[in-house]
Amino acid sequence: MNPFFRTVLGDLPTDKMGVTYAHEHIIIEESFPTTQNPEFLLNEVTKVSEELSEVYAAGGRTMVDTMPANCGRNVEKLAAVSRRSGIQIIAPTGIHLEIYYPSQHWRYSYDEEQLAGLFIADIEEGIDRYDYTGPIVERTGHKAGMIKLATGDEAISAHQKKIFKAVTAAHRKTGAPILTHTNFGNQAMEQVELFSKYGADLEHVVLSHVDRKYDLSYHRDLLQTGVRVEYDSAFRWKETNYTYMLLEKLLPEFPDQITVGMDAAKHTYWKSYGGKPGLDFLLTTFVEKLEELGLKSYFEHLFIKNPSRLYAFK
Repeated sequence: MNPFFRTVLGDLPTDKMGVTYAHEHIIIEESFPTTQNPEFLLNEVTKVSEELSEVYAAGGRTMVDTMPANCGRNVEKLAAVSRRSGIQIIAPTGIHLEIYYPSQHWRYSYDEEQLAGLFIADIEEGIDRYDYTGPIVERTGHKAGMIKLATGDEAISAHQKKIFKAVTAAHRKTGAPILTHTNFGNQAMEQVELFSKYGADLEHVVLSHVDRKYDLSYHRDLLQTGVRVEYDSAFRWKETNYTYMLLEKLLPEFPDQITVGMDAAKHTYWKSYGGKPGLDFLLTTFVEKLEELGLKSYFEHLFIKNPSRLYAFK
């Protein structure tokens, strides 16, 4: 079977992925996270489509949405934005960090097999129209193409290990790739150890936000495991830009394992909402900086080759 990736509008061969933003938040519907932080609200299809159309005009072709089950996911809006903008969107399943769910959420009461069953159904059958907010489940034709989990600053808990087992089981059953959230790169090695223990294919696992930790030996140890990493903080640094420093040091050693995105989860980052720098930053300012640093030859690795291997179904 030829390698493929799964978008909200259907499966495509990986050679059609093109320039890829490896970690974004495209739609965040009114939900528990937006009640905690209204800046997370990203649910206006017209404005979101306008922003993604700018990315398309700059050369972008695929984006990975990373708001998983029952914390603001709206797969029908993702599909609408994809049709309007031309951007191919990979939709997630899985579970986010605990802070994005109420304390009595079903994530705590469902067992490993039940959670894995939900993730597998999202991937193989289609994502629930109501995103598991109620007793009725109505599966759409829009399927998940990635599984997400998250850990925080503290040691990985027993509950989080249950999520790891469920996510890895769904990954092994479906071949879907895995994306994780790390807090400032913390617990990254511990995540890799658990994935290795539970039998995940590290070539199809990507750890996000790790460029928030500037520790070269830590990054080298992490990359030597074979896992993929995603850097997304280039536009956030106010003084020393550690993202560019890491890329200068690590791209020559590990050209096949690094991907990039923006993780622009607040509408205050979006031009279409009146914010800045806008999602086209990655294909304008960021690429210009790569050229200035003598790293432009790695563009195809960062934006095309590495994401297409990572997000392919194994």
